[in-house]
Amino acid sequence: MVERFISGNVACAEGALKAGCRFFAGYPITPSTEIAEHMALELPKYDGIFIQMEDELASMAAILGASAAGTKSMTATSGPGFSLMMENLGLGIMMELPCVLVNIQRAGPSTGLPTLAAQGDMMQARWGSHGSYEIIALTPSSPQELYDLTIRAFNLAEEYSTPVLVMSDEIVGHMCERVSLHSEIEIKNRKIPSRPKAKYRVYETGEDLIPTIPNAGTGYRIHLTGLTHDERGYPAINAETQERLVKRLNDKITKNAASLVRVEQLFTEDAEVIVVAYGITARIAAAAVREARSNNIKAGLLRLITVWPFPDSVLKELASREKLRSLIVPELNYGQIYYEVERCSRGKSTTLVPKMGGEAHTCNEIYSAIKKSVSK
Repeated sequence: MVERFISGNVACAEGALKAGCRFFAGYPITPSTEIAEHMALELPKYDGIFIQMEDELASMAAILGASAAGTKSMTATSGPGFSLMMENLGLGIMMELPCVLVNIQRAGPSTGLPTLAAQGDMMQARWGSHGSYEIIALTPSSPQELYDLTIRAFNLAEEYSTPVLVMSDEIVGHMCERVSLHSEIEIKNRKIPSRPKAKYRVYETGEDLIPTIPNAGTGYRIHLTGLTHDERGYPAINAETQERLVKRLNDKITKNAASLVRVEQLFTEDAEVIVVAYGITARIAAAAVREARSNNIKAGLLRLITVWPFPDSVLKELASREKLRSLIVPELNYGQIYYEVERCSRGKSTTLVPKMGGEAHTCNEIYSAIKKSVSK
């Protein structure tokens, strides 16, 4: 185990290398650029490949191609770059190619505040590509978690054969802290087909609904396409195939939501008010909750580590408790995850504490919202 004092972005790159990433394609954009810079420096030492592409559309396409060839691949971006990757994110979901897309969020819309933080892409992460699909997205709150959750993102991508998102923000990406570059997380690799090549169908699945896709060029007959396709991968433009395929793509995520969802709870056992937060905001919310407790206010924190699939069951269970009076959602936007919390609130009062301008909430802003909620 090695400990280093590094930024979240460098920790993310180190996590990718630890997970086995050997191909990075990207286009430099603040505040994610240090991830690309570190991968450019380090990947040659691992016999890996770094390519600076002409734009973000090409970057996403390139990592899908590398994945099809059997290489763990990643890109990183921010702001408008994330928007440009949406088309090919959908392609990756449809072709079921594992890869990791890291978004170090900044303030928008458009060019916005390129060097300052926001959490304005949370709904784009869920719904930004076209069609009906499910996605896996993780929200680290520290450089250590950027390291750990980047490794987890690769593992989940390989396990579920799909692109996985790491949704961080400028503050966590640029924050420098001590990070343990440990090896305590199991590294998972994609399965290799066991069926004879003559009988193999690329999108044939078992009960887990996840196909076993071979590396291109290994002798298996495969066809990968963004078109609606049958189990051979051949285009099949009809309602029956569309229904069967899209349902399976969704089910392989939703039916495993319980094992995908991770949250952290602080003082929620007897809480009358619970703050729901993620990313950098969750760290400030934790301080606000402790401040409330020191003033005899029964406050708690639910920190989202997996944001998609959304932890419906956890929220609904907390909201059903008789003692709970209200839920507070501080976000660096004008309300995105807030609406998901409200959906699961079972009629309990929900309050959004928005923050714009590229800066994080202060502890007092969240504490004031807690105090106000219990004084009603």
